[in-house]
Amino acid sequence: MTDPRAPAETRIDRWLCAVRLIKTRPLATRLCEGGHVRVNGSAAKPSTKVRAGDRVEARIADRERIVEVVWPIESRVGAPVAATCYVDHSPPPMVTEVRPGIMAVRGEGPPSKRLRRELERLRRTAER
Repeated sequence: MTDPRAPAETRIDRWLCAVRLIKTRPLATRLCEGGHVRVNGSAAKPSTKVRAGDRVEARIADRERIVEVVWPIESRVGAPVAATCYVDHSPPPMVTEVRPGIMAVRGEGPPSKRLRRELERLRRTAER
């Protein structure tokens, strides 16, 4: 699985983007600069190098991600390959309670076509 051309280390912002934890490299750079990324317990700059075995903790989209680097790649790869480049130790995402049903708010005017269709769909399922 190890590619002889693969680098021994790579920048954290490139790696986060390459393994598809973050959509774009500029976003990864901003997260690092904002202090949302830590490598082996210390705050990471975008230029911080990661190697195999390093532990990366990142706050991404209001979720704490804790991953261990297995393969320090630099270029973006497909999702199946990206999943092999790290081991995920993240806690499960928090499940928020979702109340069923859609409510129209008084004073908002008539419901939109989309809201009206959703309300009709809910009424049909409630009648069964």
